[in-house]
Amino acid sequence: MTHQDPAPTSPRPVAPNAPDLLYREHEEDLRSAVRALLADRLPPATVLAHVDAGRAYDAGLWRILATDLGLAGLLVPDALGGQGAGAREAAVVLEELGRAVAPVPYLTSAVIATEALLACVGAGPGGAAHEPAAVPGPRADATPRAAARPDGRAEEAEEPEAAVAAELLAALATGERIGVLAVPLSSAPGTAPPTAVRADTAVRADARAVLTGEVTSVADALAADVLLVPARGPAGAGLYAVDAGAAGSSGPRLEPTTALDPTRPLARVGLDGAPARRVAGPATADAAIGRALRAGAGLLASEQLGLAEWCLAETVRHTGERHQFGRPVGSFQALKHRMARIWLDLVSARAAARAAADALATGAPDAPVAVAVAQAHAARVAVHAAQECVQLHGGIGMTWEHPAHLYLKRAKSDEVALGTPGRHQEALADLVDLPAPPA
Repeated sequence: MTHQDPAPTSPRPVAPNAPDLLYREHEEDLRSAVRALLADRLPPATVLAHVDAGRAYDAGLWRILATDLGLAGLLVPDALGGQGAGAREAAVVLEELGRAVAPVPYLTSAVIATEALLACVGAGPGGAAHEPAAVPGPRADATPRAAARPDGRAEEAEEPEAAVAAELLAALATGERIGVLAVPLSSAPGTAPPTAVRADTAVRADARAVLTGEVTSVADALAADVLLVPARGPAGAGLYAVDAGAAGSSGPRLEPTTALDPTRPLARVGLDGAPARRVAGPATADAAIGRALRAGAGLLASEQLGLAEWCLAETVRHTGERHQFGRPVGSFQALKHRMARIWLDLVSARAAARAAADALATGAPDAPVAVAVAQAHAARVAVHAAQECVQLHGGIGMTWEHPAHLYLKRAKSDEVALGTPGRHQEALADLVDLPAPPA
């Protein structure tokens, strides 16, 4: 019997809408630049020093990231003052920031607040503007309208909402200002926006509305220059911009609250007649908030991925250097298996995080599914990797002098941020029409 070579097989066809999970060359270059900067400016000892000194933010590092490198504007199209990149590039940045547990408001300002404003100006994924409303300033066919004030005088024409949003978007994209969406950190995509804030018609000349109410557990509010506050008024839901640094009794009250993660502090935002400008009305406000939360949840998975990668790398390094019974402790089979389990989890978490980033970047119709999968998985992977990092470091891992506790705190905080894994699993079941079995 003569040996016959197997018949050649044709390459397996690739679905035209399959997600691209691989890193492109420019994304790897971006990673190298951000990692080099963080290694130089923010080693673990520096993060510990910030925490010990009670400094919640590294303003100098944020200036370099946001302004010098232009990373705050990755999601913003060129026409609106940004870099014209997308969610894939922002995901790479968040991976590196997660590896360093960097105390900068990138997720809250450059992703969540920016996505909300992009929705307000009508810009789609990748920065594509759907309508002329994305251009700052009044439309060519707009005519000034006068409205009656309570005192009978004519009021100036309202400032176009899209123009206000575009102005703020440009300031966020250049790093000139920091924006924060004023919702609780635990808010998940698909949930109803909070309605604890009321919007009333302004009687002040410097405002279009005044807001009254309170929002708790707002991440990075203490670093914000502008707060994007969901509120409800006589006309329905709206999204309003409030100057976080406004002086006087009418300005917002920002009260720090106890947070598990000292590198992403929380605050209670109190509003008592705070002047505000509306950036989205009833037709677009809820959709803008939902888009912002979905993008934040999807890209948070990349931060969790970077955090878990650091935990595994640091654990492998430590167990390779720590000796007992004349050999590295990392050579013991029980520890090998535990670290191999983390590595396997990381592989699947990376695939889920990259799929979510690619879906957000391309505006894929199944983006909500990809985001739910990424968050349901990556959150648990990050927590497990951080817990094992502490455990396998032994006694030193339990001390305040080692940075492992910062990674565990960030991982646990991220686990409940923008929806818990269980909440995302429930959302996934609804999205794919997989109902729970009857009780």
